[in-house]
Amino acid sequence: MKIAISGKGGVGKTLLASLLARAFARSGYSVIAIDADPDANLAATMGFPDAEKVVPISEMKELIAQRTETRPGEAGLFFKLNPRVDDLPERYSLKHDGIRLLVMGLMKRGGSGCYCPENALLAALLAHLLIARDEVVILDMAAGIEHLSRGTARSVDKLIIVVEPGRASIETAYRIAGLAKDIGLENVALVANKIRSEQEREYITNRLKGYQFLGFIPYDPALVAADIGDQSILDASRGITSAVGDIYHMLVATNRGKL
Repeated sequence: MKIAISGKGGVGKTLLASLLARAFARSGYSVIAIDADPDANLAATMGFPDAEKVVPISEMKELIAQRTETRPGEAGLFFKLNPRVDDLPERYSLKHDGIRLLVMGLMKRGGSGCYCPENALLAALLAHLLIARDEVVILDMAAGIEHLSRGTARSVDKLIIVVEPGRASIETAYRIAGLAKDIGLENVALVANKIRSEQEREYITNRLKGYQFLGFIPYDPALVAADIGDQSILDASRGITSAVGDIYHMLVATNRGKL
């Protein structure tokens, strides 16, 4: 099963990705978690040792040059569009608590030099992970779907957009859903996070009518206290853990043919 998670910055998508990855791993599934958010804090959230020392794939200049047949640091018109990537998950992933983690790094944009070799490697790697591998793949993205193409989108079983009470978060959700539709990604669902009351729950559902909601995660100040106290936030709140557990069971129930 392949799951992509997106949403406005700060809504809690990395926490959801971390808890879902752990839920799948503890149920016996082979799990690869992919950090495709420029902020790249999935490793820290999941409690990986030396998380701050992780080097994103997009910054591995020697590797990029070798696989795309270019020279490190030099812009070029010609490079390999289909570099070999099948060995990269084992060679460059970290493993902790039964979960493999790959940090992709930033997809480069045009207008600031030729970054195409980096993008070619990232695109090939993501396509391999989503299409050719049998693991449960959980992709933590920024507020967009830049890492996904029309080809890889067809392999995503569910795009989860995380929203919180607030107009900006809801507007971002609409934008992401629109981008997903443009590339043919139809399996879109929502998770509402930081819900303090029934009124906030109704606010979100009323403004996002027609979308499937996988679950509603409560706000819990214990999460903030754990973060400030330099403790694991994954075990800070029973309410949050329980809500994500329900989301996990819903995903499994609706995708039994793939799991």
